[in-house]
Amino acid sequence: MKRSRATSPPSISAAAKQQISPPATPILRQKLHKAGVPKWFPLKLTQTELTLPLTFPTGQTFRWKQTGAIQYSGSIGPHLVSLRQRPGDDTVSYCVHCGTSPKAAELALLDFLNAEISLAELWSDFSEKDPRFGELAKHLRGARVLRQDPLECLIQFLCSSNNNIARITKMVDFVSSLGLHLGDIDGFEFHQFPSLDRLSRVSEQELRKAGFGYRAKYITGTVSALQSKPGGGDEWLLSLRKLELQDAVAALCTLPGVGPKVAACIALFSLDQHSAIPVDTHVWQIATRYLLPDLAGAKLTQKLCSRVAEAFVSKYGEYAGWAQTLLFIAELPAQKALLQSFSQPIQLDKPAEKKTE
Repeated sequence: MKRSRATSPPSISAAAKQQISPPATPILRQKLHKAGVPKWFPLKLTQTELTLPLTFPTGQTFRWKQTGAIQYSGSIGPHLVSLRQRPGDDTVSYCVHCGTSPKAAELALLDFLNAEISLAELWSDFSEKDPRFGELAKHLRGARVLRQDPLECLIQFLCSSNNNIARITKMVDFVSSLGLHLGDIDGFEFHQFPSLDRLSRVSEQELRKAGFGYRAKYITGTVSALQSKPGGGDEWLLSLRKLELQDAVAALCTLPGVGPKVAACIALFSLDQHSAIPVDTHVWQIATRYLLPDLAGAKLTQKLCSRVAEAFVSKYGEYAGWAQTLLFIAELPAQKALLQSFSQPIQLDKPAEKKTE
C-alpha cells in the first residue's frame, strides 16, 4: 500500500523540499568543483534544531568524521561538506569542499538533515505526552534523525550486524574507498559512496580478506539481489519510501543479511519511515524501564520486539522513531555523564513513581 509522507511540522527550510529524493547514486561523469580556502555559510538551523554531537556520532551513520572541536565532515552524493558549531554561536555553519555547485550542495545537505521537520514542534508534542521526555529534551536538544541515501544506509547497517563501532567504521571506510575520491580533511579521506555497479565488482573473497567475515556474503548477496530488481536496485530502494512501514520492512527483509532490526534502522534513517523502532537490547532496557515495566526480566523475542515498537508508537505517535532516537542517545555513556552533571540530576535508571490521587 502506498502512503503519503507522514505529515510533518511546519517547514524550517522551504529549499529543503525542492530535493525530496536526490539520485541514489549521482553520476560520476558530472564535473566536480573543488573549493580553495573554505568559506563558511549559516545553515539557518539553530542549535535547538541541530546539535552535531547528538546527531553524527550516535550510530546513524559511520561515514562522517569529526574534523574539529565541534565540526563533522562527510559526503552527500558528490558533495563533500563540513558542518560546525562554535561556542557561544547558536547557529550551525557549513562549507562545501567539493561538489557540483554550492547551491546543489546546500539542497543536498538540507535534505540529508531532514531539515523540513521542526524538532521544536516534535519535542513539544513528545513532552506533552511524556514529562520525562520533556526533562531530557531540555538538555539534549538538536538530536536529529538523518535522511540518508538508502543504498548507503543499507550497506552500512549490513556491516553493523553483531559488531563494534571501531570495526564497523573500518568496514564502512573500506566500502567507501571504492567510490570517487572527493578530498582530504584533517587527515581523513572522503569518497563518494560507490554505485551498485562498482559494488558488484567486489568479490566475497576480497571483502573477507578486508575483515568483513560472514558479512561479506550478505553484502555481495544483497548487491546481486538489488541488481536483479526491475528498474534497478536504487529505484527499488527509493520506492520503499512510499510504502507502509510493515511493507517496507518486509521488503528489506527479503535481502540477504537483513533482519527486522537492521530493516528498521534502514527504514528510519533513510526511507522516511518515522515510526520505525529499531529494537536491540538497549532499546529493550529503555522500554522495560519506562513503557513496559511488567516485562522487566523477560527474554527479548521477536514477538516482544513488536510489542516494544507498538508501545513507542502508542506513546509518541507517527514520529515515534525520533523520540526513541533521543531516548537512545540519552543512554549513551557520554550523555549520561552530561545529564548527571546537572544540579538536579535526571533519573535514568528507575521508572517514575506512580502519583497517588
